Amino acid sequence: MPLPILYQDEHLVVIHKPSGLLMHRSPISRDRVFVLQTLRDQIGRRVYPIHRLDRATSGVLAFGLTPEMARAVAGQFESHRVEKRYRALARGWVAASGEIDHPVSDDAGRGTPQPALTRYRRLARVELPYAVDRYPSSRYSLVEVCPVTGHRQQIRRHFKHISHHLIGDTTHGNGRHNRFFRERYGIHRLMLTAQRLCLDHPVSGERLCLEALPEPEWERLFAAFGW
Repeated sequence: MPLPILYQDEHLVVIHKPSGLLMHRSPISRDRVFVLQTLRDQIGRRVYPIHRLDRATSGVLAFGLTPEMARAVAGQFESHRVEKRYRALARGWVAASGEIDHPVSDDAGRGTPQPALTRYRRLARVELPYAVDRYPSSRYSLVEVCPVTGHRQQIRRHFKHISHHLIGDTTHGNGRHNRFFRERYGIHRLMLTAQRLCLDHPVSGERLCLEALPEPEWERLFAAFGW
C-alpha cells in the first residue's frame, strides 16, 4: 500500500510511517518492504533520510529530495531546533511531568553509553479492574514525550529505566502487560507514535509543523478508556 504523504514539495517529503516497517534493507532482515524503497517507487525519485524511526515506531518521518536538503534539515536536529513530540502508552501512573536524564547506547547496548535526555508530561491515566501483574487492578498512562537527544530506542529505554515500560515493546517492555493488551484490545504493536514534527523549511525558512494521522489502535484505546 502507498505510504501516506503529509507534505511534499520539490525539496522535502514528509510521510506517516506505519508501525512494523523498516527504514531500509538490512542483511539480517527477511523483510521485503521498506520505507526508502517504497517511497522512492511511490513518488518516482530518490529520497534521502533526515532522521529515523525504528521499525516498531509509527508517525511523522521526513526526507530530503536531494542530499543537500537532507543535510540542511539534519543540521536542525543536531542543533536542537526541531520540535519532536511523541505519544506513548506506559505501564503504571507516570508522574504529571518530568525528565529522564540517563545515558543510552546507540549500538544495541554494546556501544559506549551517550548522554540522553527525555522530557515528558502525562496527558491521561486509567485504572482497569484486571490483575495483570501482582496487583488486583492495573494502571496505565497516556504520555506526551519530547526527546531532547536522539539515540536509538531512547524513549523505550528511558521509560524502562523509570519502570514505566511502554505497551507493546517486545524488547524493553513487560511481557505480561503486552499480552494483556493483545488479548483484551487486539494491540499487536508498540504504542509509540511520532505525533508531531516541527522544522524550518530549508529554502523558504517557513516553520512547518506536521501531525501524525489517526491510527486505529490509538482510537480503539481512547474509546475503551474514555480519553
